[in-house]
Amino acid sequence: MKVTRVQIVARGLTNRCTNCGARTLFVPGSAFKVNKECSACGFVIERANDEGFFLGSMSLNFGMTITLYLVPVALAAFYGKIGETTAIVLAGVGAIGFPILFYRSSRSWWLMNYYILFPHHLPANGGKGRAGEDDNV
Repeated sequence: MKVTRVQIVARGLTNRCTNCGARTLFVPGSAFKVNKECSACGFVIERANDEGFFLGSMSLNFGMTITLYLVPVALAAFYGKIGETTAIVLAGVGAIGFPILFYRSSRSWWLMNYYILFPHHLPANGGKGRAGEDDNV
């Protein structure tokens, strides 16, 4: 296998193309727009034929928001480290702000998780890199 699972994890954690490692997941100058494909290797990033593929990244983002932000705020309020009003304000701001800040990572991490399970789908490993085309391999 040309691209190992360790490389997939490293590329996913650093928001790089899963296939070639280039910094091409997102449109330059845009915080939220994902490229349709990698400009360096042609790897299909935005999977138009696979509706709902990135719903997993939304779930990942939601779970990380709860785990890393809202639970600590709730525990701090429960144990009296912060007041109720402060906790409500922090929770409200964090429930909106944290997912926005974590958006890029959640998209990258979701791709990473998919290709950890199916590394043979990557074009560098002989796959076609398109959803549905080589899923039964």
